[in-house]
Parts: sequence; structure tokens; C-alpha cells
Amino acid sequence: MSLLETVGLDAFYADMQALFSVSIHLEEATTTAVIGPNGAGKSTLLKSIMGWVSVAADHIKFEDRSIGGRPPETIVASGIAMVPEGRRLFPSLSVEENLLMGQESGRKGAWNLRRVYDLFPDLESRRQSPGTNLSGGQQQMVAIGRALMSNPRVLLCDELSLGLAPTIVNGIYETLADIQAEGVSIIVVEQDIQRALAAASQVYCLQEGRVALSGGPADLSFEQISAAYFGNAP
Repeated sequence: MSLLETVGLDAFYADMQALFSVSIHLEEATTTAVIGPNGAGKSTLLKSIMGWVSVAADHIKFEDRSIGGRPPETIVASGIAMVPEGRRLFPSLSVEENLLMGQESGRKGAWNLRRVYDLFPDLESRRQSPGTNLSGGQQQMVAIGRALMSNPRVLLCDELSLGLAPTIVNGIYETLADIQAEGVSIIVVEQDIQRALAAASQVYCLQEGRVALSGGPADLSFEQISAAYFGNAP
């Protein structure tokens, strides 16, 4: 049984349909990557799971319960958290205050400030600094730490590498592996195909709101992925 899955998921922005019968599966303590070009529907998929886009209840299941269309705060309290594209830190709050916002759901678990600072040592010395005064990589650490503070079973990560130097991105992805090793399941949206293949045990390629290709990285050829990514799959 999948921990989290979408089942024939359709999603709309007003009259515009953004996702067409998208089905993906996330197993316990694994990482699933979602790749595809800009506008393929990757972020809409994560927003739908988080309740930021209204969808039919039975199109999203978590722990075998239908959760589609529930309010975002209910989704977080159930055990799903998101690291949004662009980090979205609160500029008026310090690093530590931004992290503590992750506790608002009241969900209990092992993740707390001490564990986050152990995971990201750079943040502890900057704990009283405004969150937006940090480097891009450090801000991404705060965004991940804030999500972990809600003690999720599933972590949704939207474009973690966007705008960051390759060496910083390498460190972020190494940390994701550590987080998965703690039992957290991860869905990562990524435009960097090679990085996605290296991080995940299952990959889905979206093209124009549809699943164009899926499978394990070892089972997919570069030609198949390229054809699906650029929209010329047979």
C-alpha cells in the first residue's frame, strides 16, 4: 500500500485545467522525483496535495484515507509538509522564529530546534538574524527546517535547487538523504534530470499536465526521458 498517492488527479485554475488524470505513488521512507519542463504541472501537483488547489476528495489518498480538498492546515496536521518554491520565509521574523512557525500544527514527533540545528549547523549561529538576510542556500535550510518542525511523514520539496550554486545544491540533497534515513518520505520536484534520477527510487515526468513517463531510474533510458520531457514521446 502506498503511503501517499494521487488517483486520476484533475486540477483546475478557474476554467483552465492544469492536471489531467495524474496518478503517482510514494512508498514509505523513499524519495519520488517529479520532473518536467516549466508549465508541466509539477508545482500544481504539490499544491493540490497540500490543499492549496481544490481537488476532489478521492483523488488524493494519504495512509489510505481520502484527503483531497482538505484545508492546508488539516493536511499539515495529518503529517504532510511542504518546502515551497522560493522558500517563502517571513521577512519580519528571525531564523529561529521562522523555524518555530513549523510547530503551529501542534503535531508531535522527534523534530525540534535542536535536531534542526544539528542537521543545519550554519543556522544556529544565525538564529537571531532575519531569515531573509541569509544566503540563498541558508534560506533553503530554514525552509526545510521549518517544514521538519511540523514532524511530517511526507515532505514535499518544490524546486530546491532553483537559483543555488551546484555545491550548495549538493549539500541540500545530501541532507535530504539523511532526512529520508530518519523515515520521512519525500516528493521532490526538480528540473535537473540527473539530480532527480540520483536522488529518487521512482521518477515521474509530467508534460502538459499529464504523466508522460514513469519508472525507476535504472529502468528508464536517457532517450525515453528526453522524449517525455520535451514532449515528443511516441
